[in-house]
Amino acid sequence: MAEAELGIHGEHEMHGGHEGHGGHEIHGEHAPTRFAKMVGVTVSVIGVILAVVTIASHRAHTAAVIHRTEANDEWSYYQAKRTREYMADVASSLITTLAKDPADVRERVARYSKDHDHYQKDADSIQREAEARGKECEREETRALRLDISEGFFELGLVLSSLYFLARRRFFPFLGALSALIGAGFGIVGFMS
Repeated sequence: MAEAELGIHGEHEMHGGHEGHGGHEIHGEHAPTRFAKMVGVTVSVIGVILAVVTIASHRAHTAAVIHRTEANDEWSYYQAKRTREYMADVASSLITTLAKDPADVRERVARYSKDHDHYQKDADSIQREAEARGKECEREETRALRLDISEGFFELGLVLSSLYFLARRRFFPFLGALSALIGAGFGIVGFMS
């Protein structure tokens, strides 16, 4: 039985296991350096910021779609008011042309003229609202574009920084950090607009 225990312990030690360490301790060439730990932290931070920018980008795209839909609805309403305005003009012209009683003509023409003015006033107001919604949509689309560019630079920064762990070349994390800084610039402009 002592041989069996010796065999188990001998095999355990042969594979690099240590009591209390669970066999996961890294020694020698594969031990993480201080620089590698800093790169790991940098990759993690870039990943977190990337997630935030991605969510903001998606929300900006959604807001742009909502504003575009609202603007389209306003333009449809505007067209309906303009059609009613035109119909009031046509009705007024027809009555003037076809009616035989001048008093009846004046009364109907006055009513259709009043309707025409009402529709024109409504259409002008609706047009201003539709243009305002269109501008909001354009602002959100520009914001979404800036956040998309930011997201792209953060993704590039994440990949470049991670390449350090494969190639062990120190320039990769520096390129990754530079890309992330550019992404941060676009992100800040996107959040501020």
